Amino acid sequence: MAVARYKGIVDALASDIRTGRLASGTRLPTHRQLAAREGLALVTASRVYAELEAMGLVSGEPGRGTFVREIALPPSHGIDLHAAAADVVDLNFNYPALPGQADMLRKALRQLASSGDLEALLRYQPHGGRPDERTTVARHLRRNGLAVGGDQVLIVNGAQHGLAVTAMATLQPGDLVAADALTYPGFKVLANALRLELAPLPAAGRATDLDALEQLCATRRVRAVYTMPTLHNPLGWVTGEQHRAQLVEIARRYELLIIEDAAYAFLAEQPPPPLAALAPERTLHVSGLSKNVATGLRFGFIAAPSTLVPAIERSIRVTTWNAPALMTAIACRWLDDGTVAGLETQKRDDARIRQAIARDVLAGLPQVSHPSSYFLWLPLPEDVRADQVAAALMREQVAVSTAEPFATSAHVPHALRLALGSTNPETLREALEKVKRVVDAYTYR
Repeated sequence: MAVARYKGIVDALASDIRTGRLASGTRLPTHRQLAAREGLALVTASRVYAELEAMGLVSGEPGRGTFVREIALPPSHGIDLHAAAADVVDLNFNYPALPGQADMLRKALRQLASSGDLEALLRYQPHGGRPDERTTVARHLRRNGLAVGGDQVLIVNGAQHGLAVTAMATLQPGDLVAADALTYPGFKVLANALRLELAPLPAAGRATDLDALEQLCATRRVRAVYTMPTLHNPLGWVTGEQHRAQLVEIARRYELLIIEDAAYAFLAEQPPPPLAALAPERTLHVSGLSKNVATGLRFGFIAAPSTLVPAIERSIRVTTWNAPALMTAIACRWLDDGTVAGLETQKRDDARIRQAIARDVLAGLPQVSHPSSYFLWLPLPEDVRADQVAAALMREQVAVSTAEPFATSAHVPHALRLALGSTNPETLREALEKVKRVVDAYTYR
């Protein structure tokens, strides 16, 4: 009987939320108040809210209470390739492209068709790529401050695949991995799939709080740290040389692996050396060509310590066997002939233009970004709820992401992450004007 009554309370609250009798943003009674009102034990009242949260109907915010969520939003809160319909301006997912890239692909395909051994591309490839392809990637990395040999490079199906095989090869279920309190959602999903525990690290200014990392390592067995020192997603920071040296010193003292995600690093001009250059014996440097060339070009790479290369090759074998030979051939040609470098320069310029548009349109709102980044972080005023703003913008045909997909801690700030690289500048300006209007409406109502 008690179980049926407790379930009935869950069902009644869920019905009130879904029908709108409890509007989004409503603060629900505290756990103790609910327990007293319904004659429940405190632990049972907490279970009611836990079930509603698992259903995506409420969110618990430490220090503030439990609130009804905006259920019109997709469960991913915007980080979903299919969230934006054809008539919706997509500010939640970055796929930056420049005019003429399709013609570049046509030219590359014609060149490939008229040269080389095409039949070889129809066969299985070595798991980490052919030696000449790995050497091509190594040359690219050396131009970007990371001196590695081709035997330390592994070619994968995009940077996300690179993160996956890196984690599979080096970590075990239950391992503790330190990561920023706001970090790349793809790594969160990966950690959940591999049953890794993420320990959130707060920010200290425009960098990870390394004192917090030190304290964590002193009290718990941390296996690795996942970090984006150059063009952090979503906060856009580029950490300085002193900060990087301190991170490496902590990693060496506590025997941490460093997983360095450099997917957006190309957007920063003349950044400090990558962590893999400072600690090559323990750093796995992961990147790809999705953002600097095209998202459909599923080509990524890992620079790893030689001792870890065989384990990563085995992980590649059990996931995709090898990277697609045709895509790899095109990517390596573009790495060698300067096409990638040229696109990176153009996209840095393009991102600066888009950031300037955002600064102009969103003037008066706090913005956290990098001047040549394809995204920005928009903290919302106090008492303005991100899920309500995101739902209102969806009704205005603009898709944005809240902070929830990026948060690794229990505290999820009310903020929006705006991707600037997936529409033309004129449409971007119009979409950002809607963002400003909606945020202002919720701020001053």
